[in-house]
Order: sequence, then C-alpha cells, then structure tokens
Amino acid sequence: MTGHPGLLIEQLEAAHGRSPVLTGLDLTVEDGALACVLGPSGCGKSTLLRIVAGFHPAIRGSMTLHGRVLDDGRTRIPAEHRRIGYVPQEGALFPHLSVAANIGFGLPRAERRERVAEMLDLVGLDGLADRHPHQLSGGQQQRVALARALAPKPQLLLLDEPFAALDAALRTELRTEVAATLRQAGATAILVTHDVDEALAFADTIAVMRDGRIVQTDTPHALYRRPADEGIARALGEANLLPAKPADGYATTAFGRLSLTTDTMQDGVVMLRPHQLRMTAEPGSHTVQARVTACLFRGHDHRVEFTPDSSLDLPGRLVAYTDALPPAVGSQVHLRVQGPAHPLRGRYVT
Repeated sequence: MTGHPGLLIEQLEAAHGRSPVLTGLDLTVEDGALACVLGPSGCGKSTLLRIVAGFHPAIRGSMTLHGRVLDDGRTRIPAEHRRIGYVPQEGALFPHLSVAANIGFGLPRAERRERVAEMLDLVGLDGLADRHPHQLSGGQQQRVALARALAPKPQLLLLDEPFAALDAALRTELRTEVAATLRQAGATAILVTHDVDEALAFADTIAVMRDGRIVQTDTPHALYRRPADEGIARALGEANLLPAKPADGYATTAFGRLSLTTDTMQDGVVMLRPHQLRMTAEPGSHTVQARVTACLFRGHDHRVEFTPDSSLDLPGRLVAYTDALPPAVGSQVHLRVQGPAHPLRGRYVT
C-alpha cells in the first residue's frame, strides 16, 4: 500500500507493573487506511490501543501521528489533545443522555446541531436522535458510539473489539457497515480483534501480533496466502503443513513437484490452504491416497478431514474445504493439489 504514514510507532515498549506487555513493537498505518491488529487474547492488543490513545504510559519508543509527536520519551501529549477517537468494546454511552446528546457531547455548541445531523446520517440513524441508549438495539448502540467518536473529526479512530458482544449475524452485518462508513468518512482507523474473519473482511492491512510485537504486516490477501511462518499461517486460518525439499524453484513433496509462491525456500516446510486440496476418484502421479475421517457441513461449504496413507511423508491429518457433497466417513479417496504451495519459516509440526 502506498501513501503517507498516518500513525508511526517505533520500538514501543510497555508493561503492567513489572510484567512486560509490548517488547519493541513497530507499526505503520497509512493515512486513510483501515488497519487491523490481529492476535490472541493476552498478546497486548488492547494495551497498544490504550497507549496510542494516551490512556496508558509507554516505557520507551516513539509514536507520531501525521508527523506530530505523541510520545517519544521526552514529549508526551495528553489524551485529550491527541485528536484520537476511541470506541470501546461496550460502547460506553451515557445512559441518561439522548442519542443526539451522546453524539454531540464535548462538541462546541455552535457546531453541535449540524455535526450531530451529519453523524446520524452517516451511521444510518436518522429519526432516532431523541431516543436513549436503553431504547436501542446492540447494533444501534454501537453505531451511536461510532458516531460519537467520529464527531470531533479525529485524525485517528481506535476500535477495541467493538463487535465482540453482538451475535454472529449482527456482528457480520455491522462490521461491514462500519467499514463502509469509515471509508466514506475518509477515516484512518485501527481495529483490534482476535477474530480472523473479522480482520480479513474489515481491513486494508493486517498486523499480526504475537508476544508483544508485530510479526508481519500486509494486505489480507497477501497475509493469508503468504504468511512468514507457521504461527502466522495458523493465526490466519487452517493450514496443511507438508515436509518438502527445494528443487530448482519447486518443492518436492508427497504430492510430487509443486510450484511455489516465492523463489526462495529455507526450512523444508510448505503450506497449503484447505481450499487447495481437491478430491479425485482416480489416482495419478500427483495424488495421494487418504481416508475420510470427519465431515462438517457449514452451510457455505463442507470441511473434510483426511488421514493420509501412513507410508507417505505427510502429517497425520489433512483438511480440505469443498462445495460438493463429500464422500462418507471411512471412504478412501485420492487428493491432489491446486495452485502453488507457500514455503514457511518455522518448525514442522504434525
């Protein structure tokens, strides 16, 4: 992605008491981008947002927003002067104020009416200005929280897992609406989440966080297909990891010779995503025999597990996704690979 850095974080370190949380974290978010920090619970995602917002102190490192220093160890701008909006997980609306009063809270009186009307239109809540939070659905409350955060025209918007408390269908609908709203507003935003589907659907760029640092940043498409190591591969979804030997720009595996996504291969492990494994009735020079051990219908597809022939140099379980009705559990099938394999750094684990 090209553009000018909106937020630039370098070598950020932070702790809770004596326990380190962030350890030399680097992150760049381009101006106008929707970024996502993805990682498991406890990796430091929410702490990172709180430090950027000014709610939690950093031990060392630097942060700049559009070239303006927020914190560099010498200068530390207070939270109220950072021009950063923050949407917490539960929305945190004032229960005694109307929707309009919540959105306009803290705005100059002279521009309040016009700005509130703009925000209500932006988040699709026209006609609900006089309602109170208890009269709204969970999704409507989160829209109000988003409007309130955008109303002061922040240079950066932070979203701390704002969809986590919603049911699955509403969560999918609302994150799509929020992403569209932020793009319409031209906002620069960072969402933190542990939900892979949410990250892939929402963001222009994803930063994968592990043990207090960012381990890889790229577009959702590139991260999913070209993760740097096994941990990142599994963080972005299910993966089949195969032993492989490099040979003239290809990988030699139990499936035969496979093309690669890159020219280099270091550790003798390649990744295939489940949609790259295809079932075929006939054996061939680039197929392996396997037994169907489990099938899960998921509405949009079937998730199928296989146990490959034990004589092959393969993990004990392979996973494929298929739109077609799969064979019954216990059936013997042949598997082939579609598309290139991706070489990984990291230990091979069966």
